[in-house]
Amino acid sequence: MAVLDPDALIEQRPIRASLAEVSALVRPIRVEPLLNLEWSRAVEPTGPIGAARRPSQTRRAWIHRAPESQVVSLFDAVRATGAQVSAPWWLRALAAGRLQSRMGGFAIEDQVSELLDRRAGWAYMPWAGAGEDGYWEYVPSEMDAAELPLVPTTVLFTDRHQGWLDVVLAHAGSLPEPMPIAGPIDLRAKLELLENS
Repeated sequence: MAVLDPDALIEQRPIRASLAEVSALVRPIRVEPLLNLEWSRAVEPTGPIGAARRPSQTRRAWIHRAPESQVVSLFDAVRATGAQVSAPWWLRALAAGRLQSRMGGFAIEDQVSELLDRRAGWAYMPWAGAGEDGYWEYVPSEMDAAELPLVPTTVLFTDRHQGWLDVVLAHAGSLPEPMPIAGPIDLRAKLELLENS
């Protein structure tokens, strides 16, 4: 977008001026990148999401409903500027060509929600920043045998691998290496082990 430089001075000249004089009167134009602003508006949800109990209840931004090709194009354009871009895991995977569709990403989130919503102790945390992924926590894992507070066992959505899920076990201190999970079926198979770790 072209923006007039507010610091440029305009000389007052007589009304009759040559073309060269008119050119000298024109303020210098500077171009400001607005892609970052456009992206922040694209990922901003319409209305509060603090009470969301599953990812489907947070899908209220432009990136969730606009034509998929436009979403990926804008994401790619913002990344091309070198800016740090907050984006959900499914969009990063989609833009990299590793996920076939946004709906496929939503389906994975919904399968994990169906699985964890039915089990005692799991809670969805939607309070990530705009454009970032929420995550699931296993609340009982916050206390160890010595009753010390821990960061609870957490299930994260990721584009690091095509299982799309990582688990970080309950810990105090430094962050342990995320454990890759090969999708919702693998998560179901490992849940008892995760809940007892």
